[in-house]
Amino acid sequence: MEYLIIELLDQDSARRITSKILSPEAQWEDGKNTAGSHAAKVKNNFQLSKASKISEDLSESIALEITKNQLIKSFALPKKVHGVTFTRASSGQGYGTHVDNAYMSSGRSDLSFTLFLNNPTEYEGGSLSIQSIQENKEIKLKAGQIIIYPSTSIHSVETVTNGERLVCIGWIQSYISSNEDRNTLFNLDAGARGLLSKYGRSPELDLVFQSYTNLLRRLGC
Repeated sequence: MEYLIIELLDQDSARRITSKILSPEAQWEDGKNTAGSHAAKVKNNFQLSKASKISEDLSESIALEITKNQLIKSFALPKKVHGVTFTRASSGQGYGTHVDNAYMSSGRSDLSFTLFLNNPTEYEGGSLSIQSIQENKEIKLKAGQIIIYPSTSIHSVETVTNGERLVCIGWIQSYISSNEDRNTLFNLDAGARGLLSKYGRSPELDLVFQSYTNLLRRLGC
């Protein structure tokens, strides 16, 4: 599996976050301020100041939700959730084609995530577009849903043509840096858990879990 889409927050929780980041106390700044020289040429949005109390508190709570989610733990094997940022894009704004930096001041980017904070009916355009060998996958999720995908992907945010797009983005430094190894471990873990749920414990299944654990130990960093 190349990416994971799940509901991280319920709609009420997402609305509470949007009300805080859109409050008069919220401090917004030009997104170009935190972009590298190449990304700044194609980045056109606003970001909530990371130094603000609102950003610090909400970033911490979202990072906690990500790290405690069992499916995300199995898929991403998160060592560190970092660079959590709240962005908004109004009509005429977006983020052109780019790839995330491998290393940031906050950590290594193995996986990127976008948590959608308002519903797709509230704005037009603004899809997250992820390139693969065969196609561009356009993603526009409900409020509270998150997509986690490899940071090695070329991606963009299509121009918003009406309304306003509100999301939370960030990165995951995984215990497993290789996408291929991480996907193999995820499939092995999912298969073993499925067998456990269907048939219960067995000596054979213990060997599968042993192999998974030792492979994780061998590949981890």
